[in-house]
Amino acid sequence: MRLELGQVLIKDVQFGDETKIDNGVLYVNKKELIDLIKEDEHLKEVDVDIAKPGESVRITPVKDVIEPRVKVDGQGGVFPGVLSKVDVVGSGKTNVLKGCAVVTTGKIVGFQEGIIDMTGPGAEYTPFSKLNNLVLRCEPVDDLKQHNHEKAVRFAGLKAAAYLAEVAKELNPDNVEVYETLPLLESVQKYPELPKVAYVQMLQSQGLLHDTYVYGVDAKQIVPTILYPTEIMDGAIISGNCVSACDKNTTYHHLNNPVVKDLYAKHGKEINFLGVIITNENVYLADKERSSNWTAKYTEYLGLDGAVISQEGFGNPDTDLIMNCKKIEQKGVKTVIITDEYAGRDGASQSLADADPLADAVVTGGNANEVIELPPMDKVIGHIDVADTIAGGFDGSLKEDGSIIVEIQAITGATNELGYNKMSAQGF
Repeated sequence: MRLELGQVLIKDVQFGDETKIDNGVLYVNKKELIDLIKEDEHLKEVDVDIAKPGESVRITPVKDVIEPRVKVDGQGGVFPGVLSKVDVVGSGKTNVLKGCAVVTTGKIVGFQEGIIDMTGPGAEYTPFSKLNNLVLRCEPVDDLKQHNHEKAVRFAGLKAAAYLAEVAKELNPDNVEVYETLPLLESVQKYPELPKVAYVQMLQSQGLLHDTYVYGVDAKQIVPTILYPTEIMDGAIISGNCVSACDKNTTYHHLNNPVVKDLYAKHGKEINFLGVIITNENVYLADKERSSNWTAKYTEYLGLDGAVISQEGFGNPDTDLIMNCKKIEQKGVKTVIITDEYAGRDGASQSLADADPLADAVVTGGNANEVIELPPMDKVIGHIDVADTIAGGFDGSLKEDGSIIVEIQAITGATNELGYNKMSAQGF
């Protein structure tokens, strides 16, 4: 499967009379976009704002971040099974608005949405401070159930991203990246001397608004399966969860998964990158056993020499992570796991809720319990009062001057377990 990602570089976002891209500037008709989002009867109020890198702006509580993409040529459409019909994606041509994103906000769960600062020390912990962000503030109708509120905000973000990207459909991209994965037997035959490697991506699926969607299906309803890596780049996986902000995989993270891109960079040179095994994170022990058994079975069936495993979340999912690692290692397949840590503010506590001697190659995104002071900002988009209840915050986190003292757990993407951040640690 071969996918061409055409990058349409966006250097600025502004409101205008017409939604268009002109000389690298994305102009947005604010009223037209709001009218589109307000078609959802579950939303009583919608507003749109812009937050640019370096501005004294704080966005909170952040629900999701989405990169606008549009299908130019090939099978299916972006976000299949959700906005587009159910069809296999990952081939043909897709244009990407690179340098901007749609950010959705909403007090859905309250304690598990995040903060994005566009400047200051907090901005250094999130990749989204470097983007030109179009921020949706969506307020629900009275007495709306949380799961319906989450769905409304999720669809608002996806619809906004599709609306913006549509203006790039006929544009010639500034850059083009090409990714290709051959059918399994062809790939093995093409690089017989290289170690066969796959990526095991664990998807947050614990329910109670801890959800991820694959072709529109809630991941807790699936058994592990195999995807072409390019399917992920084309929107086959989207975020639908409200978990701690630091290690949530937003839809933007899925579309730009750095593990997939790094494995492609080494494909045909150092490794033979055969594909992606997706699996879920479960609550009940029997479900954990089933999914980890199937995941290990696939690594054996593919004849892998190595596997990279990433998780999403912490605590309960640590068990799924170690189960996957242990069972894959027992199949004779070398593993590397990517996680983050909750080691206490002093770093002295046990980092993961589970462990095993076979998990001896670990990449960490950092300690989410590290404390940071976020200075006051001139402008807040959203609801600043969540600072005292957000995961990583505490009673008294929000100061009278607007500054916030929190764990970096509250910052969107700070310890991302795909490695889409700057923090790590090295063992000696």
